[in-house]
Amino acid sequence: MTERRHDREFVRTFFTSPTAVEGEDDSAKMLRRAADLRGLEAPDVWVPDNEDATAPSMREEGAENVAEVVADSGADFPGEIHPRVVWHRDDPAARYRGFQQMLTVADPDRGAVDHIDGFVIPEVGDIDDWKKADEALTLVETEHGLDRGSLAMSVIVESGEAELAMRHLREEVGKPTNSLERLFLLVDGEVDYTKDMRATTPTGELPPWPELRHNTSRGASAAGLIAVDGPYDDIRDVEGYRERMEANRAKGMTGIWSLTPGQVVEANTAPLPPETGRWLLSAGDRRVELDDRDGAWAYDGDRLSLDETGDDYRLRVGGDERRLDAEQLREELLGLVEYVPSMSDVVDSMEEFEAARESGTGAIAIERAATLRLDGVDVEISSDRMWDEATYQAAMTPIRLFQDVYDHRPDQREELEERYGEDVVERATTVG
Repeated sequence: MTERRHDREFVRTFFTSPTAVEGEDDSAKMLRRAADLRGLEAPDVWVPDNEDATAPSMREEGAENVAEVVADSGADFPGEIHPRVVWHRDDPAARYRGFQQMLTVADPDRGAVDHIDGFVIPEVGDIDDWKKADEALTLVETEHGLDRGSLAMSVIVESGEAELAMRHLREEVGKPTNSLERLFLLVDGEVDYTKDMRATTPTGELPPWPELRHNTSRGASAAGLIAVDGPYDDIRDVEGYRERMEANRAKGMTGIWSLTPGQVVEANTAPLPPETGRWLLSAGDRRVELDDRDGAWAYDGDRLSLDETGDDYRLRVGGDERRLDAEQLREELLGLVEYVPSMSDVVDSMEEFEAARESGTGAIAIERAATLRLDGVDVEISSDRMWDEATYQAAMTPIRLFQDVYDHRPDQREELEERYGEDVVERATTVG
């Protein structure tokens, strides 16, 4: 795995807020609200957004607001702070305005730069444009007497050019002719990407762009960076937001854009290992979660049925019906169920493997057993999963995420202990 270049190994939440609201007595009120967020409502990365979220006529005032609010409240904000400035690959004037905004926010006399971790650059193009943004940041650092590379740079991938540019990062990062090692986040911007690709759908909704999310995750992995998905605009569709995050995590993309504190809470908690384990059953064309009832995992739906007929059983899944003996039934059900381990389960398995490894054993079998209850019929199932070093390292990813959160977000520790219990939290912080 490529070495990470920043303190954070994972970013779950990328939360934007307008820098200046027109027609308000206090144009910085949204910034002040965001700066006061704490615990699970506070993002890992807060992005005072002086581009799309702020009207063009308010952006000069917005840069002033960022400097003022971050100077006042930045020291106490529990996440990182990365303001977004204007930029465009095809517009020198936009790039110059972005440079001026960075100069304003990073001016040491304004008191904010000590709490600013970097800047977010939108609308980048090919790799030469990324270098222009890097050079602008270097000039800001030089102008204000800051160490070269002290300001991180995150980019929003909003064009085909930017998507292709990610292929060049491994060879470009670290060259003495640039400071691209300052790169931190690669963030998808599906709205402008759709516009750049001239893509359409019958309903006018955005295409899902799974390829873009895969490519961004791959580009981040190859260059030691962190990938973040773009905004999920339907803020009331909590289940859809969760499904999007689950699909992203299967691509290695933990982080997602959050538009509201409610989305921040969802995105902060969704990647963490579950509090309790659960069994899932493939019933017809659906996968459903079984209910934990009196020591058995029960299914009461109509997509699957089970009848006990003397010495054998009749199992119906969808339109397929089979007559099975007890052993065949157990094997059939093992193919239909999956177990989602809890944090405690994962820690138990890792500790068991670590103990075996210490004693010189390279692989062990870990048993998982349960009682399934289908149409009132109880069936005992069990399976063994082989754990070796590769399995152990794969299981370490959610634990590393937890450890990263625990180390960098002490404001969330109390909520983590409430979620898992003190004993599990203590073991999870030391395992590995």
